Parts: sequence; structure tokens; C-alpha cells
Amino acid sequence: MTTDATLAADIDATCRLTGEFTLRSGQVADTYFDKYLFEAQPALLDRVATQVVDLLPEGTELLGGLELGGIPIATMVSAKTGLPALFVRKKAKEYGTAKLAEGPDVAGRRVTIVEDVITTGGAVRDATRALRELGAVVEVVVCAIDRSPAGENPLADVGLEVRSVLTRAELDAARG
Repeated sequence: MTTDATLAADIDATCRLTGEFTLRSGQVADTYFDKYLFEAQPALLDRVATQVVDLLPEGTELLGGLELGGIPIATMVSAKTGLPALFVRKKAKEYGTAKLAEGPDVAGRRVTIVEDVITTGGAVRDATRALRELGAVVEVVVCAIDRSPAGENPLADVGLEVRSVLTRAELDAARG
């Protein structure tokens, strides 16, 4: 799949912030991509979701949107494909059904994780392990933005293939 240069430019213009930001990993970055700024814009979210559809692996049965940023993307992709969405919490809730993953049962099913931004993959790694413990087959994560270093797979240690709509290098190139 080729990069949509206009999408990269529009995402960059909408959600790139500069300053000093502490990431989930604890790393400090001078650039932050506030994905909620594009996820809150229906037309831009639709364009990202259209690209995600093209990246889904054959045989996907469930779309596992990670709390919170992966959920709007997974919901939009679900509407486009008819695949059921699954909403994956950071930790199982402690009341009601006490579920980690809200939606259909995952046991024995192929779940493609849908995430907004990946840098080190910590949230995806945690979700992958938890879903696999529930019996899900998890082999691929599709993200809107991959901030990890070029040519590196931050999730190789858990055997996940990362497919991204845009990389940090593509967003940087979009700035001209």
C-alpha cells in the first residue's frame, strides 16, 4: 500500500504538537501526535479507517480496539467491514461482568488489534498477552501512526506484526 501524502499532511497539521511530552513508556519526546484531534473529526477519522480496512489481515474475525484511542478507529472500521468490534480495556473492570474485553467471546477467534499510536507498543503488548490468555489468536496490530524507529518492530517479542497507516517518517516528510 502506498502512503496517502494528503492524509499524512492533514494528520500532521491536525495533531502534531511540539513541546515536552512524557509518553506512556516514560520516554520524553519533543513531538506528540494527539490522535484525539483527528479522531474527533469524522471526515479525517473516516479516511484513516478506510486505510485501516486495507491493512486488515485475511481471516480477521474481530477488531480489538484498545482503550481509548483504538476504539473510535475500530468502531469506524467495523461499520465499514461488518466485522464485530471488541473494546479492550487497559485492565478488567472490577464490577458487573468484570471483563477485560467488551463484546463477543474471543476464545479461538482471530483478533486484529486496532490502535491509534504505537511508540514502544506497551499497551498493545499488554492487550495481546491478556487476549491470548483468554484464548484469542492475535498476530497483527494495525495502527494509525507508528512512531517506533524506522525498520524496528517494537512488538516482535510477542510475535506481532505491525501494520501502520502512517509512520513517523511519513508524517515528518509531509511537513516538507
